[in-house]
Amino acid sequence: MNKLVLVLMSVVLLSTNVFAEGAGGAGAFGGLMPLLIIFVFFYLFLIRPQQKQRKEHQKMLDALQKDDKIITAGGIHATVVSVNADVVEVKIAENVRIKIVKSTITTVVMPEAAVTPEVIK
Repeated sequence: MNKLVLVLMSVVLLSTNVFAEGAGGAGAFGGLMPLLIIFVFFYLFLIRPQQKQRKEHQKMLDALQKDDKIITAGGIHATVVSVNADVVEVKIAENVRIKIVKSTITTVVMPEAAVTPEVIK
């Protein structure tokens, strides 16, 4: 990551020097070039991955159904009892049910597949 920042900063500095020495019309474009490079960097490395992660989280929440095992943002392990629009009723212990906001669910725990031992000859 440090190398990437170093390369980005050197490109910004070089583009500023190259366009500053060029013709009169290039000077205006040279002033915008570092800003454009920084915007592209932020979009590619910060905004786009965050949008992708948000879409995956929403997809996970939409697929939520009864008897799924979940983990909330507060670290509570629970089993889904019912799913409504924004509220999910979960069971955290025997005869203990609570309602939580759907967006606080961070993980749906996948059931572990039954492992059949292989016979080695």
